[in-house]
Amino acid sequence: MRAAGIIVEYNPLHSGHLRLLEAGRAALGPDTAMVCVMSGNFVQRGDFALLRKHARARAAVESGADLVLELPLPWAVSSAEGFADGGVQALAATGLVDHLLFGSECGDAAALERVAAALLTPDFRERLRRELPGAVSFAAARQRALAGLVPPADAALLASPNNILGIEYCKALLRQKAPLRPVTIRREGSAHDGALAPGAHPSASGLRSLLRQGKREEALALLPPAMARAYAAEEAAGRAPVFRENSERAILARLRSMTEADFAALDQGREGLWNRLYDASRTAATLQALLEAAKTKRYALARLRRMTLWAYLGLTPADVPERMPYLRVLAASGTGCRLLAEMRTSAAAPVLTKPAQVRQLGPEARRLFAHEVRATDLYTLAYPRLEAAEGGTEWREGPVILGGPAPC
Repeated sequence: MRAAGIIVEYNPLHSGHLRLLEAGRAALGPDTAMVCVMSGNFVQRGDFALLRKHARARAAVESGADLVLELPLPWAVSSAEGFADGGVQALAATGLVDHLLFGSECGDAAALERVAAALLTPDFRERLRRELPGAVSFAAARQRALAGLVPPADAALLASPNNILGIEYCKALLRQKAPLRPVTIRREGSAHDGALAPGAHPSASGLRSLLRQGKREEALALLPPAMARAYAAEEAAGRAPVFRENSERAILARLRSMTEADFAALDQGREGLWNRLYDASRTAATLQALLEAAKTKRYALARLRRMTLWAYLGLTPADVPERMPYLRVLAASGTGCRLLAEMRTSAAAPVLTKPAQVRQLGPEARRLFAHEVRATDLYTLAYPRLEAAEGGTEWREGPVILGGPAPC
């Protein structure tokens, strides 16, 4: 069975995501199985997912995905490079996926591969080392360092967010020598972080903004039916919407209780950014005030949000495993169940269909799952209704199986 992989957040799933699934099958064949590696309850921009992971995974399978695997927490809340690295690891570990499907502004996989290859060269690293001192931002330094190594049109690809993520996917494929071929579909609709454009595919950030503003009916009318149903069901159960602000006091309390050494352990680049966050945490009365106090032109807000989230969740860079220690199933269709049957012999990592199975694995896998358990227990405390915030759900919730035998 031909299988393509997509690395996703579905926060929330929208019509642009459905278009990618449809375009992928049009390009690779209608019988191509779609395997999604999806962020769990926390996402790459250092934020809480709008809906819990099993609800989003169900909506994905009801909307055309066949198998949804979880992208473990340390990769899900990493930089674009770490996010891509974890997603590619998971897809390659299935032993079945032969294409990596993603959207981009350019729609040109060959161009993205050229830029990725250039970014991995010693020449680029040396150029970047010379550009970084005095640079306004890492992104600006990287684009200047790339100039001269690739055609100008290729270097310009680093100016667009989905192109950047596509380049990171291609870098991960090259670094890991993964047997997946990149296939990109030109992205259409509202810009990644832009306002919603009438008649266009909405952006996930635009939809979240509507929900933050209380424009529930407007937002739900723009969601695919399965995602709208998932949202309504979670809302009725008191579990949605989940916003970072729901846990603001808890996050600020955690930050104020941390020492300078705790903050320093989060600063992978050893650039002193932790100092700014530490100082801001002593006085800030809101998360927005904390981020504004720590922000400079050099550091993107997303990086500060990630460091703040890592602090709250008790993660450090040392908690990122060298290799994916397991593949955890969140949801599957009948086709997904057939894929799982094949993965029992093809997968390069153990496949978890029941949480308790992790107890049979090694210490690295158990440590990773323990982080997931703690993170989920903190996530549930951000539910709108506190009585819904039951602890220990990570151990009790198995995959959503639709259209196939259960368990599959």
